Amino acid sequence: MVDIEVINETDTKIELLLKGTDRALINAIRRALIVDTPKMAIHQVRFEQGTIEEDGVIWETIGPLPDEVIAQRLAMVPIPTKHDNFHFMDECPKCAELVPDDRGCPECTIIYQCSARGEEGGLAVKARDMNVLGDTSLQIPEEYGDITLTKLYRGQRLEFYAKAVLGVGRDHIKWSPAAGVTFIPRQVAVLKDRKKAKFLWDLGLQTTARDFKKSRLEDITKVAVLRSELNHVGPSTDHGRDFQDAILLEDVPGEFILSFETDGSMTPRVAFEKSVEALRSRFGGLFEQMEATL
Repeated sequence: MVDIEVINETDTKIELLLKGTDRALINAIRRALIVDTPKMAIHQVRFEQGTIEEDGVIWETIGPLPDEVIAQRLAMVPIPTKHDNFHFMDECPKCAELVPDDRGCPECTIIYQCSARGEEGGLAVKARDMNVLGDTSLQIPEEYGDITLTKLYRGQRLEFYAKAVLGVGRDHIKWSPAAGVTFIPRQVAVLKDRKKAKFLWDLGLQTTARDFKKSRLEDITKVAVLRSELNHVGPSTDHGRDFQDAILLEDVPGEFILSFETDGSMTPRVAFEKSVEALRSRFGGLFEQMEATL
């Protein structure tokens, strides 16, 4: 049984301590976070084309960026992902039996609409200018509203409908909610030579001799700080020869620190839970096949 402890957590970042496991399982979770965690992302965009006249001004659907570039930017905008409210299009109870081009309903699709006009000096069209058609809780989060899509000048307009659907990162990076997914062994610091370690204390950094209880430092946060500070007394520094191995970092068997952040489409806790569910589903299916075969 793997024990999990939250070390640090914010709305977009998390650091977890996993005990009673090995590198293989941690790496499987890392990969699942990147490629198997379901996420909503804009998959189709319909740009309106044409020219209109309003109050003597001719407005054309042209701009400095090609539609393909804008579509790519739209694909990377964080879309609020509520896993309990949506299905994959090919698993949707209302759309699954339809041909792919006819699929799309409130249970598997979110539609956004944008209509913007340029102005003298230029107007930046941002993610907040996209209006969701339906549940307002699916509006682009305010903290990501400043993502710029393009810039329009007087006489230029942009109108489109964008469809967001559920997908996974193994199909396209736009469906990958996690970034910077890393893991390292948990380490403890062991004080081997208090006299030589004084070269580090004398630098006036954060770590001091008082942090070591019975010549050991086990606090995860403080060990992370110490790991960075040891660079000041490493082999390539002026103090390296004198400091030598006064303090050693030792791995704790079976314990690892996993950290990552999300793009804002979901909290890191939800992303972690969904990645574990994906692993459980995959290996559960494998066990069933093995039992049926053997």
